Amino acid sequence: MAKLSKLSELEQSPIRRMFDMSKGMDNLVSFVIGEPDFVTPKNIIEAAKKSLDEGKTHYTDNSGILELREAIAGKLKEYDKVEYDPKTEILVTCGGMQALYLTMATLLDPGDEVILADPSYVNYTGQVKMCYGVPVYVPVYEKDGFNFTGANLRKAITGKTKAILLNSPANPTGGVATRDVMEEIARVAVENDLFVIYDEVYKYLLYDNLEFCNIAALEGMRERTIVIDSFSKSYAMTGWRVGYLAGPKEVVEKMPKLHENICSCVTDPSQYGAVEALLGNQDSVAYMNQQYLERRNLLVDGINAIDGLSCNRPKGAFYAFINITKTGMTSEEFAVRLLKQEKVVVAPGSGFGKSGEGFIRISYATSTEKIREGLKRIRHFVESLNK
Repeated sequence: MAKLSKLSELEQSPIRRMFDMSKGMDNLVSFVIGEPDFVTPKNIIEAAKKSLDEGKTHYTDNSGILELREAIAGKLKEYDKVEYDPKTEILVTCGGMQALYLTMATLLDPGDEVILADPSYVNYTGQVKMCYGVPVYVPVYEKDGFNFTGANLRKAITGKTKAILLNSPANPTGGVATRDVMEEIARVAVENDLFVIYDEVYKYLLYDNLEFCNIAALEGMRERTIVIDSFSKSYAMTGWRVGYLAGPKEVVEKMPKLHENICSCVTDPSQYGAVEALLGNQDSVAYMNQQYLERRNLLVDGINAIDGLSCNRPKGAFYAFINITKTGMTSEEFAVRLLKQEKVVVAPGSGFGKSGEGFIRISYATSTEKIREGLKRIRHFVESLNK
């Protein structure tokens, strides 16, 4: 057989590895997948059904239906405080993942460097490599709320640096970049003429009355920021595969032809469901966010009551990054043994980067009953280590 490409050697994510390891287990408590356990709100489903009944089953514009792009522009102006032209500066994509890929494929030449937080979402690394870029990892620490600092960013910049990838609220840590942090990142980007790829897919999941800030709204940043978002997390629409990107015309206008060569367009009825998600009743979103807040508090309080474990209260998203260093185990060993002994599946922190060692990630996008049961099993597991 002829030799396969280097891209075929990309590693499987630790999330999927643990998920696959747990397949077929009975009585499993899973905290590993970052997916809302809620069904998509009924009004969104009905809007998609209506579009099907009306015969909206065809190709759409490569950039997405204008009605959806206009709704996105309206929300970005209202919530993010950034204005975009829906005709030329917004592109509807197959989930946030394709928005990231199209952005990197447009920005990167072979060898260009992209700064990533360490730890960060593992697929960022894969996507940079798929676009023949070079991921450069900047450690972010628990003491800093798992945020970049200006000093650490500046140390990582070279003549090949093209972009900083910023995710806030963040997966896997639940960290949130405050306005002060955003302003420091913006200074670094402007000083060094860098793009910022801002992944804000958890932007509605903010706790403790934190102020939301989109870095594109800061001085000098709109023209160098590509905003990535998705309907998956906020509206429990993971299976619908609708996301989008927004940015300066000079960048975004290059992307529809790339989109055409990958998947042509997002499915027609999914886009009409997304219109309803943005413009329809938001009560279900408020309800889900309140549930996540209650689940966060239940989980974090429970973890911090277990001797040997600790967890800072996450400020956003639906992940807790739990410090396990006092157990003396690696994160991989902890996760695998917890699965085998207690049938609880979590993600090892080392899978998100070297700085994730000593942590495990728990997704609390699951029911309070499962969280309580999982906490009971985790306590039993940790206590058994000292016997």
